[in-house]
Amino acid sequence: MFIFLIAVGAMAQRLPGGVGPLHYAMTLTPDLKAATFTGDETIDVVLSKPTSTITLNAAFINFMFVTANGETAKVTLNPDKEQATFSFPSTLTAGNVQLHILYSGFLSSDLRGFYISKTKKRNYAVTMFEPTDARRAFPSFDEPAMKARFDISLVVDAGDTAISNTNIVSDTAGPVAGKHTLRFAETPRMSTYLVALLVGDFKCLSGQSDGVPVRVCATPDKVRLGAYALDLAEHTLHYYDEYFGIKYPMPKLDMISLPDFEAGAMENFGAITYRETSLLLDEKTATLADKKNVTTSVTHEMAHQWFGDMVTMQWWDNLWLNEGFATWMETKAAAKWRPQWKFEVDEAETLDEALNFDARPTTHPIRMPSETRGEINEQFDGIAYGKAGSVLAMVEQYVGPEKFRQGVQKYLNAHLYGNATAEDFWNAQTAVSGKAVNKIIKSFVLQPGVPLLTFDEKGKGKVEVAQERFYVARKDTSTSPQALQQKWIVPVCFLDTNKQPTCYLLKGEQKKFKLPPGAAMLYSNAGARGYYRSNYSAGVYAKIVANAETQLTPAERIGLIGDEWALMRSGRSTASNYMDLVNALSHDPSPAVLRNALIGETVISDRIATDDEQDALSAWEREVFTPIYKSLPSATTNDSQDVVEMRAELFSLLGEASEDTVVDEARNIAEKYMADPTSVESSLGQAAMSIMINNADASSGDVALYDKLLKVSQTASDPNVQSQALLWLAEFKDPALVERTLEYVASGKVRNQDSWYLLVAEMDSRDSRDQAWTYMTKHWDKIAAQLTESSAADVVESAGGFCTEEKRTEVMDFFVEHKVNAADRAMKSAVDNITGCILLRNTQEPSLHDWLVVHHYLATAGVAAKSLSTQ
Repeated sequence: MFIFLIAVGAMAQRLPGGVGPLHYAMTLTPDLKAATFTGDETIDVVLSKPTSTITLNAAFINFMFVTANGETAKVTLNPDKEQATFSFPSTLTAGNVQLHILYSGFLSSDLRGFYISKTKKRNYAVTMFEPTDARRAFPSFDEPAMKARFDISLVVDAGDTAISNTNIVSDTAGPVAGKHTLRFAETPRMSTYLVALLVGDFKCLSGQSDGVPVRVCATPDKVRLGAYALDLAEHTLHYYDEYFGIKYPMPKLDMISLPDFEAGAMENFGAITYRETSLLLDEKTATLADKKNVTTSVTHEMAHQWFGDMVTMQWWDNLWLNEGFATWMETKAAAKWRPQWKFEVDEAETLDEALNFDARPTTHPIRMPSETRGEINEQFDGIAYGKAGSVLAMVEQYVGPEKFRQGVQKYLNAHLYGNATAEDFWNAQTAVSGKAVNKIIKSFVLQPGVPLLTFDEKGKGKVEVAQERFYVARKDTSTSPQALQQKWIVPVCFLDTNKQPTCYLLKGEQKKFKLPPGAAMLYSNAGARGYYRSNYSAGVYAKIVANAETQLTPAERIGLIGDEWALMRSGRSTASNYMDLVNALSHDPSPAVLRNALIGETVISDRIATDDEQDALSAWEREVFTPIYKSLPSATTNDSQDVVEMRAELFSLLGEASEDTVVDEARNIAEKYMADPTSVESSLGQAAMSIMINNADASSGDVALYDKLLKVSQTASDPNVQSQALLWLAEFKDPALVERTLEYVASGKVRNQDSWYLLVAEMDSRDSRDQAWTYMTKHWDKIAAQLTESSAADVVESAGGFCTEEKRTEVMDFFVEHKVNAADRAMKSAVDNITGCILLRNTQEPSLHDWLVVHHYLATAGVAAKSLSTQ
């Protein structure tokens, strides 16, 4: 799944065992108007010993009757565990037993289980079963290790079609007038959460790859936007066939966009479902970011067809075997398709994000207990995706890409259509590579947190390395003595004379290494693959910065920026040092490097700076970057991707900084873009729109523009245009329009999948944060009604944008009183972020102030800073 509950104690919710499913035969009949369905299901199971009871999973199911061996069972429900127990009059003998179940259910509106997805014209019945919602559609043994084969039939309206995991093998009229029954080929052994059931008037574009039919399907009005994804999928299927050495295992591959879908995508075996913006786009108007989003969504989910679907984790505590692998693999496949898009910088950004996420006290190990529904849902975060994928990339570099690929193939072949554990994977890699991969991965999978490696040159090419656990806030009281003693087995890679990695293994607290002969400088993270933060002595660091543009790749420079940012956040460095680094990289030719440097500067402005210092930072931006922007050539259709991105990046920066000529230029470009999106390069057009919104007339807030964007968000045929217009609503600063946006969310007129985006955007903005929080707390019942199980936790975490003790107490008190399911970790994270901001501001504001004075952006050192306690 591509992404994006208070745990009910420690009570296990697993099935009691003793029963294993072999085969499901089921016919489901959805009523799209009434939002209900009926099911007729036969499950072949095998009993390990005689029993008179069988327990399986069921939620929101109405049982009509259950039989086995000619006997009718009594059904007892346990809603808390989402289980049903069938009790039979006589003891069932060990061996094969056939259960027959007639039942009914409802098509929900909360984007879980078997649910209703809507357009203005009609309803669709669609599914989202991961992790524990197949039980809402059919009584089942809804655990990943309980794999079985599925024979699925769907009875649908005569004018509709249906899509499931395999191909249609028969289409017959009936069983009543106005209906027809579609039967699908039997599936291979698979987990229940991978079943897909989709009903409506879907239309598809068709292709093929390596003899496998490939389709992209959508609602009829949007199917034309699937051509890009179809071309990509054809390439990717062939690439994965070759990489894994195992042919794609299903008889067809369908990719279906759904109008209402909470996740980015879901890897149902042979029938992948997507949010519309994750699959569909118009190449004429899509930005590079839009294209990359669709590209990695497709390559991620297709990787799951091998990692997760064909070979599945034994239990949810090893979710990383699904999501970490797919995250690691997505850019590998994408880079083969579009190498000019430089996905290596995206990988460096993913690594940096994971390191920042994992350096918080509220982090957790990659593998941790997941017994309850809430604990399982909380697994889907930056650790299972970003950290796990980055650790795999680090190990791949250490053992070599080909050896790593052979280890992957050994692992997959050993567990075809079965289940596996972390130990299965790292033992396969160890056997193939002959290196201590098991010890390396184990140290990162079982321990939380990030290693900090401190490097000290000892002369004659020798360097001493020490490690400790890194925390983004060093003074945090939750730092335990045990955590401070943590150590990892870390591959440390230095640049050799050819700027290639030479890797050593750091096994303990401290070790001496020898730099590769002729190495130009000590840079400790060659290739930007190491899952650690680096800290250098002042002299070594100065040399690295001076040679960064010529000696380091863009990905490595992003790593350098990330390390300095993290050290500043932890108090080991200063805001002055970070701003010096941004200055040093201000002429960097890579737009990705500049973007990452400026992200930190933006956070400094938002989280550290006083109002006066914010104005001074804007003055610095105008002085440094206006000449660079003006030196760029005039836009042409032949511009390289780097030039296109750099122009948009600088244009956006200077517009935010209120550079007069850029603001005037932005209004002209934005008006052209709104009139004809194809007349302006898309990223520049979107940047111009944001500048125009952010510089709207304060007295009116440009109500006419707001109204126009609101209409576009409701009526545009391109889902990316709709989504962008919706997000622009949250950029207006006028309090009256902020209020309108918040009321729009609370009204229920925004799709549930999108409503939380607007709330989080308003909470993220320094201009609207207080107003959004006040509205949200006063109207929580209305707001909560628009949120899904997952997005509610994201909204809770967004409250971590505050930076005062008073607000921290207010946030804690509010969410203690207003409990949110599966949000324990989000709540702790929000509080942790506020605490970290308070520490950061108190520690770093004087340094920022001094830097602005020294560089003459504040008039004198005596300028009085406004009180930080009220911001």
